[in-house]
Order: sequence, then C-alpha cells, then structure tokens
Amino acid sequence: MAYVLFLGGLVVVLAGLTWFASWAKGRGHGSALAGAIAAHDEAYRTTAHQSHHELRIAADRKSETGSPDDLQR
Repeated sequence: MAYVLFLGGLVVVLAGLTWFASWAKGRGHGSALAGAIAAHDEAYRTTAHQSHHELRIAADRKSETGSPDDLQR
C-alpha cells in the first residue's frame, strides 16, 4: 500500500511540474529561467555559456536566400 501512495504522490508532483512548465512557457516566463541558467553557466562553465550565445545568435539570424521550393514557382 505504501508503494501505491508513493507512486501516486510522484505522479501528482510530476504532473504538476509538467503543467507549470507548459504554463510558464505559454506566458513567456521561460526566458527568465534561461537567463538564470546562462548566468550560472557564465560563472562556472564558460564553454556552455559560449555555446548558449552562439545558439541565440544562430536562432536570431535570418536566412538571406530563399528556399529551393520558392524557385519552382
């Protein structure tokens, strides 16, 4: 019986955390957490911090060329 209660509590906690993560991401609060992790990485793991900045720059970069599908029209 104790195992059932433990697993039930674990399921409730994980479901709550999953709901909170989707709620925070939907409202745009996830960027604050990403910034906090980036600050931690800058202090303790410099290679991870550099990778974070490279990924942010790559995500913001716009492609200057069209896709191959645009050429067929």
